[in-house]
Amino acid sequence: MNIHEYQAKAVLKEFGAPVSRGVAIFSAAEAEAAAKELGGPLWVVKSQIHAGGRGKGKFNEAAAGEKGGVRLAKSIEEVKAFAEQMLGNTLVTIQTGPAGKQVNRLYIEDGSDIEKEFYLSILVDRETARISFVVSTEGGMDIEEVAHSTPEKIKSFSVDPATGIMPHHGLTVAKALGLSGALAKQATDVVTKLYTAFVAKDMEMLEVNPLIVTKDGNLKVLDAKVSFDSNSLYRQPAMLALRDETEEDAKEIEASKYDLAYIALDGSIGCMVNGAGLAMATLDIIQLYGESPANFLDVGGGASEEKVTAAFKIITSDPKVKGILVNIFGGIMKCDVIARGVIAAVKTVGLTVPLVVRLEGTNVELGKQIIRESGLNVIPADDLDDAAQKIVKAVKEAV
Repeated sequence: MNIHEYQAKAVLKEFGAPVSRGVAIFSAAEAEAAAKELGGPLWVVKSQIHAGGRGKGKFNEAAAGEKGGVRLAKSIEEVKAFAEQMLGNTLVTIQTGPAGKQVNRLYIEDGSDIEKEFYLSILVDRETARISFVVSTEGGMDIEEVAHSTPEKIKSFSVDPATGIMPHHGLTVAKALGLSGALAKQATDVVTKLYTAFVAKDMEMLEVNPLIVTKDGNLKVLDAKVSFDSNSLYRQPAMLALRDETEEDAKEIEASKYDLAYIALDGSIGCMVNGAGLAMATLDIIQLYGESPANFLDVGGGASEEKVTAAFKIITSDPKVKGILVNIFGGIMKCDVIARGVIAAVKTVGLTVPLVVRLEGTNVELGKQIIRESGLNVIPADDLDDAAQKIVKAVKEAV
C-alpha cells in the first residue's frame, strides 16, 4: 500500500526526521490560507499522486502553458494560481503511463535553500533477508538515469536484523555521500530515525529523493515516498487509515475485499490462477504464443466458492479482456470448488468472451464433470501448453 508524500512526511516527523513545514490542501480555496500559515517567502506547490517523476511531469490541456507537478511559488498569488491550475487536472509522468493521474490534493510546503541533493532509500532485500540502504550522491529528478548510465555512483549495504541499526551504518552513509564533521553526525541521526520508522511501521520501501544539505548546513528530507507491506496492515491500523482508494485500480480494491491478489496489466487475456509460480508461468506462456495477459489474479491456495466467483466477476469487468484462462492446480484448493465458482459467476454476469479452463489436482475429475454438465460454452484444456494455445487461438479468431 502506498501513501502520499505529505502523509509519509507526517509519519517520519513522528520519529524525529527533519522535514519541512507543510499543509495539505484539497481545494484551490484552501491555498491562500495554507500559504499565509507557512509565511513564505518561498513556497513549493506539490501535486500529490502515487507516482514518481512529478517534477518533470506534464499536465493536460486544461493546465496548458504550465509544466511540472512540483512548482516553486514566490508569492501567495502564485500559490493560488498554481493550485487552480493543478487541482482536478491530469498529470502525466514517467511512472503514470500516458493516461496520467488526476491531482486531487496538493501539498504546500516551505521552500528550502538547497546546497546539495542526495538519494537515499531503504527497502527489503529478499536475497539477503535483510533491510538494505541504497544511497547516491546524485539525488534529484534524474536518479533513474543515474542508475542506468552510471550505476557505480549508487552504493548499497544491508543491516543485520540481529543488531539493528548501529552508528557505523550512519557513518557508512556519510562516507558514501562525502559528508564529514557535523553533517556526518546528522547523517547518523537521520539514518537511525528513518530505519526505526521503517521497522516500526512495517514499511516495504522508504525513498528519500532528494535528501538535501541546506545552505545553512543541515540535512533535510525534502521528499518522501513510502509503501507498506500489505500483509502487515492488520497490525498497522493508523497506516491503513491513510489509504487513498482514488489512487488505486477499482478492480484491485474489489479484489482486496476478498483477499485476492490482483494486478492489472495491459493485455487482452484475463488469468485466474492459484499460486504465484503458476501465475508467472501462465503469464509467460500466453506471451510466448503471441498475446498478452490482462491481469495477474491469484485466488490463493484455499479460496472458497465465493472468492472464485468474485475473482471471475473482477476479470469480466475489465473491458480490455477478450478471453479468459482459468489455470488451477488443486492442492489445498479443490478443482470442484473452482468449477462451481466459475459456473456461479458465469450464470451471474454472463459470458461474452472465450473461456478456457485447465484443471489439475485434487478432485480434478469431479471439477471437469461439473464443467461438462453445466451447459456452458467452456473450452477444456489438458495442460498449460494446451490451455495457452487454445485461449490465444480463440481470442484471435474472435477479433
